Amino acid sequence: MTRARLGILISGGGRTALNIHAACERGEVDARVSIVVAHRDEAEGVARCRSAGLRTAVLPPSADLPDRIDAVLEAAGVDLVCLAGYLRKFRVGTRWAGRALNIHPGLLPDFGGPGMYGTRVHEAVIARGAKESGCTVHEVDEEYDRGPVLLVRRCPVLHSDTPETLAARVFAEECTAYPEAIRTMLARAAPCAGAAP
Repeated sequence: MTRARLGILISGGGRTALNIHAACERGEVDARVSIVVAHRDEAEGVARCRSAGLRTAVLPPSADLPDRIDAVLEAAGVDLVCLAGYLRKFRVGTRWAGRALNIHPGLLPDFGGPGMYGTRVHEAVIARGAKESGCTVHEVDEEYDRGPVLLVRRCPVLHSDTPETLAARVFAEECTAYPEAIRTMLARAAPCAGAAP
């Protein structure tokens, strides 16, 4: 049976995409990264993913960006879309319903929503005095940080934490959580019929 094909959307450093790729290469996920999509060529992750041998497409923002993303993902035979630090709205529609995941660097719904991404999440966690943080993997719908939750991994917030130290601890959990969530999604259904090998 053909390995499932993943399409990964990035905006920044590409660490999550590379972590997923590494999990696939180790055989922890029965899939391969078919395409990485970014919306700006200067994103550090573009060079990193290309250096890792991953096919990478850069699609600058435009009125027809959702259509162009769909076309690139479909041309790559993508079975499952993984948002990996992607900071633009992804159109799910009927095409990707039940076939798109996102990982959020915080516990939802408390630390999610528009404008809550990256360092802002960790700053909010510390400012609130939360004792615990973590990451949430969820199916993507048309609202930011919503959709059915697949998996949550937690870690403590230390009294001495800065946003940077907390981010590092949360990312360590993300490295386990995302591959596990992808395995869960792929186990629900076989790759799309008719996809090219």
